[in-house]
Amino acid sequence: MRKIIFATNNKHKLEEVQQILAGSFEVLGLNEIGFAGDIPETGKTLEENASIKSKFVFKKFGMNCFSDDTGLEIEALNGRPGVYSARYAGEDGNAENNIAKILSELRGIENRKARFRTVVSLILDGKEHFFEGIANGQIIDEKRGGVGFGYDPVFVPDGYNHTFAEMSSELKNTISHRKKAMDKLVSFLGDN
Repeated sequence: MRKIIFATNNKHKLEEVQQILAGSFEVLGLNEIGFAGDIPETGKTLEENASIKSKFVFKKFGMNCFSDDTGLEIEALNGRPGVYSARYAGEDGNAENNIAKILSELRGIENRKARFRTVVSLILDGKEHFFEGIANGQIIDEKRGGVGFGYDPVFVPDGYNHTFAEMSSELKNTISHRKKAMDKLVSFLGDN
């Protein structure tokens, strides 16, 4: 099976992508190649952050790799938290505080439209390629569910009555923003 590096130390993301790409690729995280450090995400867009991470890994290790950056974009908040989703309520990246902040900002607002957007940067033989996946939905008023991570307990995807955190990982991984971006990545890699 072909191996590819996913430029992340985020255990949740790595497990999710390994499940999505199972049977197509053996996905290795940064720990598996001996890198436990953080790659600073200094970009102002999801595309820039994804690119920074994949270019860092390719330059340091010379291996084909991909990285992603994902943001929750809420219409009533002019697209916030967006690129700052992971650290919206502070640099510690506390998911509970991030959720509390967006729920506070949305208090009394009827428009709850939101979307998760994932951008993947793939470095293959030194060339960069981008893939995007979007899951549209709504932000609800209270947390529901005990699986998933990040904003999953308050995001209900369009066409469903359950939050991402109430869904099995198998269901979420068939409809998520990350799955849509990964499908494009797999399709591209299958052609190359």
